Amino acid sequence: MAETSVFDQILDYSRRPDPYPLYAELRETPVLRREDGSYVVCTYREIVALLHDPRISVGRPEEAGGGLPSADEGLPGLPPGFRSDPPDHDRIRRLVMRHFGPPRTPGRVEGMRGELTEIITGLIDDFEGRNRVDIVDDFAYPLPVIVICRLLGVPTEDEPRFREWAPAFAETLDPRAGDDVKRRHAAAAAELGTYLNELADMRVRQPSDDLLSALVTDDGAEGRLSREEVLGTTSVLLIAGHETTVNLIANGMLTLLRHPAELDRLRREPDRVQSVVEELLRYEPPVHMAPQRTALADIEIAGTTIPKGAHITLALAAADRDPGRFVNPDRFDPDREDKEHLGFGGGIHYCFGAPLARLETQLALCELTRRLENPRLVTDPPPYRRNPALRGPRHLLIEFDGITRSPG
Repeated sequence: MAETSVFDQILDYSRRPDPYPLYAELRETPVLRREDGSYVVCTYREIVALLHDPRISVGRPEEAGGGLPSADEGLPGLPPGFRSDPPDHDRIRRLVMRHFGPPRTPGRVEGMRGELTEIITGLIDDFEGRNRVDIVDDFAYPLPVIVICRLLGVPTEDEPRFREWAPAFAETLDPRAGDDVKRRHAAAAAELGTYLNELADMRVRQPSDDLLSALVTDDGAEGRLSREEVLGTTSVLLIAGHETTVNLIANGMLTLLRHPAELDRLRREPDRVQSVVEELLRYEPPVHMAPQRTALADIEIAGTTIPKGAHITLALAAADRDPGRFVNPDRFDPDREDKEHLGFGGGIHYCFGAPLARLETQLALCELTRRLENPRLVTDPPPYRRNPALRGPRHLLIEFDGITRSPG
């Protein structure tokens, strides 16, 4: 029987609760060639270099011929949006950021602070009369869905449909994804594309103050996105604004409950929340690997040649615990000075939704730690999602003695 590789062990669901010892073993070979001809890169310096290397594409090699299909293959009628290479990527990102965040529109995300606080308060208020909740189902999952729908201008009654579509997109990031995943993705993409197109038509006729309205009515001197590019971009926002934030909040609460001194300190010193969230992004990141990269030329790195056309997986979570980059990397330490993590990736494909995910998580963890009285884990480790790339608890049951009333 052939020996199972370290990377294949990491992909195995049984190792989902604690893959970090395997990541340490994986780092012994900074650039690993797999049996299928793909490569895994797992050390901090090498990953940072590749994230900034123009010879790396976000596409996948075709099964035959070596060409580069759309990175969102199976998204009928929709271009890849942010999941494209320059110059298209740079143009799309520039036009979208004109309406979403810094430096052009710094107030859109920050301006949601009051609304986010209201949503978070309402979700925690719903815990009243209970002494056990599932942080995932009752809080971390609904929060980002509500937020991204508000951002895009999706009617409240349609929010449940986004909860159905999101998992079909997220599972395509699993390195083990097969034809069944592609079929589910294609079906969800078709439904989502039709829905967003109809919503975009409504926003052209009746613009509002939401992001979708801004994108479809843009008349700036730099031009505007095509309708297809708007739809491709907003579909990416659904995933970037949802699945990763669910994991970040759930991983964050789990980590704080495992480190009660840090939880108590955050309750007493809420101003520390930015440092706490940045350390969480390094220590228990929501995205463990970026599996959709392709070499556009032969690349020499760490004594290995990655040949043109090879598929590359960047093991971001392994890099964020690289002792060659971080002191005591397996220690959760919000006071550490060096927090240049890869929790949101890096380079030109740095996570577009990072400012919103940060704000959601900061507000969420502050309110959960402040309002939950004596919170404690029911099961440790909790059950995890099956996806090794987007790693987080599937359920996170906690018990508590009561909730502190909201000041409002």
